[in-house]
Amino acid sequence: MMHRPPPEDFALKETYPHLGGGKVSGDKLTSTYDLVEQMQYLYVRVVKAKDLPGKDVTGSCDPYVEVKLGNYLGKTRFFEKKSNPEWNQVFAFSKDRLQASMLEVTVKDKDVVKDDFIGKVLFDLNEIPKRVPPDSPLAPQWYRLEDRQGNKVKGELMLAVWMGTQADEAFPEAWHSDAAVVSGADGLANIRSKVYLSPKLWYLRVNVIEAQDLQPGDKSRYPEVFVKAILGNQALRTRICPTRGINPMWNEDLMFVAAEPFEEPLILSVEDRIAPLKEEVLGKCAIPLQYVDRRLDHKPVNSRWHNLEKHVIIEGEKKKETKFASRIHMRICLEGGYHVLDESTHYSSDLRPTAKQLWKSSIGVLELGILNAQGLIPMKTRDGRGTTDAYCVAKYGQKWVRTRTIIDSFAPKWNEQYTWEVFDPCTVITIGVFDNCHLHGGDKAGSAKDSRIGKVRIRLSTLETDRVYTHSYPLLVLHPNGVKKMGEIHLAVRFTCSSLLNMMHMYSHPLLPKMHYLHPLTVSQLDSLRHQATLIVSMRLGRSEPPLRKEMVEYMLDVGSHMWSMRRSKANFFRIMNVLGGLIAVGKWFDQICNWRNPITTVLIHILFIILVLYPELILPTIFLYLFLIGVWYYRWRPRHPPHMDTRLSHAEPSLSHPDELDEEFDTFPTSRPSDIVRMRYDRLRSIAGRIQTVVGDLATQGERLQSLLSWRDPRATALFVIFCLVAAIVLYVTPFQVVALLAGFYILRHPRFRHKLPSVPLNFFRRLPARTDSML
Repeated sequence: MMHRPPPEDFALKETYPHLGGGKVSGDKLTSTYDLVEQMQYLYVRVVKAKDLPGKDVTGSCDPYVEVKLGNYLGKTRFFEKKSNPEWNQVFAFSKDRLQASMLEVTVKDKDVVKDDFIGKVLFDLNEIPKRVPPDSPLAPQWYRLEDRQGNKVKGELMLAVWMGTQADEAFPEAWHSDAAVVSGADGLANIRSKVYLSPKLWYLRVNVIEAQDLQPGDKSRYPEVFVKAILGNQALRTRICPTRGINPMWNEDLMFVAAEPFEEPLILSVEDRIAPLKEEVLGKCAIPLQYVDRRLDHKPVNSRWHNLEKHVIIEGEKKKETKFASRIHMRICLEGGYHVLDESTHYSSDLRPTAKQLWKSSIGVLELGILNAQGLIPMKTRDGRGTTDAYCVAKYGQKWVRTRTIIDSFAPKWNEQYTWEVFDPCTVITIGVFDNCHLHGGDKAGSAKDSRIGKVRIRLSTLETDRVYTHSYPLLVLHPNGVKKMGEIHLAVRFTCSSLLNMMHMYSHPLLPKMHYLHPLTVSQLDSLRHQATLIVSMRLGRSEPPLRKEMVEYMLDVGSHMWSMRRSKANFFRIMNVLGGLIAVGKWFDQICNWRNPITTVLIHILFIILVLYPELILPTIFLYLFLIGVWYYRWRPRHPPHMDTRLSHAEPSLSHPDELDEEFDTFPTSRPSDIVRMRYDRLRSIAGRIQTVVGDLATQGERLQSLLSWRDPRATALFVIFCLVAAIVLYVTPFQVVALLAGFYILRHPRFRHKLPSVPLNFFRRLPARTDSML
């Protein structure tokens, strides 16, 4: 089925950048920066100084170094009263922005009023050597300081100066000339590129079996006992034991998400509900997760008895000593055979089980080159003008990468390359672009959040192996007033397969680890556990330095994708209709055959039908041969590009989505809109639900009519059907099947001259059968 092309502004564009490194062989497993454009930098490593003269009254100096190139000026930190300081700092100046022919490195003495000049070293840019990795780092040398007139003075400075690229190992930690406006250690940390790892997540299964010798406070009544389990901010409880007594039994599973390193214990409390909103704690116990058994398969672990402790309360005081109260029988284990879902299953980037012992070997390598962005819109205002400080985040498997922030640019160039091991081709890498609002370390509560600019998803199974895809992807974000293009991101992607046989074999494996099928979790459990997993991942990554903030992690993991959306519901409905469109087209084609619209085609179908009836062993080979030929025919029109965000498919275009529907999608939960708007939306939802209710009712009616064929609800109809079945059985027994099939086929394909416009007899009979709609209120 042909699809309308997307609007040109939102389309994917193939590009032909000049990538560095040339061609590489398919079995290359290390990143060599061959998927990005080379960026030339002038590097200055300031190592240390010695024998610096004293400039203060006390004869000491507080030295620091200025590295100046044209209008760009970088400074090292200063040391108090030290004539032999060590800095070991690197400065990087982009070659594209060089505005001078001389590099000036000056040593100064920090002073209250005006810093004193100690000495300087000058370099001619034409004389600076080039270094290309994997060459070893350039050895620093001692340079004698000079005064302003070029005369040698006391003091020496150890430096290394070279021309290199972004592949240089000094690049990530260097001070960059394009980030000169950023001040402070926190600000610099927030703009540097980093690699992060998601915490290792486990499912914790708590099987609460029974408790013994409970001691309720009120012995005159039967206790209504349940168990409450708390792990961090997760709290679950069992049902109230149906057999009321001091030895209750539950045999109920409670599932939690835990992350290594385990920081909080599992706290269990046995409680008695003495009133609708009042519970009495009968005993508690805390279980550190470090000592819990780890299970790799479905074999049960050993159960254990745990003593419950109860605080003794005397005269209204809570004493510190505890006494033995009772005990609880439980089976607790960390499930290593499941994959903890922290992403939507539709675009997961990792499907491996938690336990590393169960991992299969990798099938290939994914390499991503984040080249640049174009046409970014202003995200904030600084000094009275619009500006954007953009950086990228890419997530695949447990590895997150964050590029450096390019300051004040609507066309930032990153040219950074990253590599991931691939264990399953049916996975998705997500790349998001954000605006950095923490250039000056603003991590305080209530500070501005990093704004989302857009994201791209690429499914690995849609990529050909060993091919470099270079495309410019539109960055689309949905706003309450419609979809908006925020710019374009330029990516280079290559999926290298180490073993084609292993990758093909992966298509026969279950998508998730086998524990998901041997002991499946319920849909509600998976939803709840996924929510807890995303909270844990965002909290742990938010504690990194620099942090991957909560709003960024939630956007990358699509945390809000399960919320109700009229736009998304309409899009899914039309997706279903598109899927059924093929069946509808076949039905229309068959109807044309039956009505002899093209007599030649109809005659050929008659001949094919006769052959298949006379030689039924040809039916299945014919079907599969036909599918094979269709597949070979469509190979000419196979997609040449990776998929990208489709605004028409998503019903995000202004012509397909009503503004109120988008406003509803961006509403908070619970709603924050006025009551009249909520009432209008509720009425709209009722009308849609009414139509769905009618369709479901019609389907139920057809099913009940089928049931009523033999139920004798309509005795005459059932009698007719039963007699027909008897006659049909006798006729089909004495008549060869091929004759029956030929007669039935010729009847269905008969010429329109022998057809009536009225419905057929079987259809009339079926529509007259009773359904249970008469019994509905």
